[in-house]
Amino acid sequence: MKGLVLLIAAASAASAHTIFVQLDAGGKKYPVSHAIRTPTYDGPITDVTSKDLACNGGPNPTTASKEIITVTAGSTVKAVWRHTLTASSEVMDPSHKGPTLAYLKKVDNALTDSGVGGGWFKIQESGYNGGNWGTSTVITNGGLHYIDIPSCIPNGQYLLRAEMMALHGAGSSGGAQLYMECAQINIVGGTGSSVPATTYSIPGIYKATDPGILVNIYSMMASSTYKIPGPPLFTCSGSGSSSGGTPAVEPATTLLTATKAPAVEPTVAAPAEGDNGCSVAQWQQCGGTSFSGCNKCASPYACKVVNAYYHQCS
Repeated sequence: MKGLVLLIAAASAASAHTIFVQLDAGGKKYPVSHAIRTPTYDGPITDVTSKDLACNGGPNPTTASKEIITVTAGSTVKAVWRHTLTASSEVMDPSHKGPTLAYLKKVDNALTDSGVGGGWFKIQESGYNGGNWGTSTVITNGGLHYIDIPSCIPNGQYLLRAEMMALHGAGSSGGAQLYMECAQINIVGGTGSSVPATTYSIPGIYKATDPGILVNIYSMMASSTYKIPGPPLFTCSGSGSSSGGTPAVEPATTLLTATKAPAVEPTVAAPAEGDNGCSVAQWQQCGGTSFSGCNKCASPYACKVVNAYYHQCS
């Protein structure tokens, strides 16, 4: 039994994080990192005020791409998520529950625009619905994140930002883990002449105190709701768009439908770090119920409680 617990814990740590590695567009699945600024490390961004929130970077340095993928307006593309650039099937640990989102930004040159600043509008979101999270849907779909490209936007070069959020540690400030990369695309066949009247800045789309960012998903009651963070969803029909500069409140979706609320996670102190001859890197598991692996974090990180079952180096 102990061996089985160790095996499960190791598997969980191995597949915890995720990267948007490929784009499937027009019936073609492009190679890994083709037209996408992918990092070699699959870590998250946790500071929503950081410029790294636009297209990743900082603690997860990205590599520039020289390609641009042609995408037809009105079509559906698929962002392909994997635990690492070389993973063949691992997507993301099932415990990392949260919403999926996608944004577009029209740019003069998709190869060189950093993505930082204004011009972004949201084109996809999936929160919590009928007992299922957006990230869970992507995992069930084998890592495929479906994104509809609006038909009414103008032709030209864009950055397509696909994002997955992991909220297993979001009960404390800075605990939400945000994963995103930007694909460089050229949209053709669009029927519009201008981008949406209201666009948004990254950073700026999220606040650390947003109820969809700072949330304890384990202790929410049956009557609670989850509000997807960020600006309103843009649609060609105009529903969800806003004429003002401040994002409208996202429509709430029921978080839990069961009549019995889940038990509140107990508050426990992180185990004292002991030198058992090994240590783990930032964002890796370092403790929790039945965990028997390394409980010492590499300097300068400390082992912190996410919940009773998962402690993490951060």
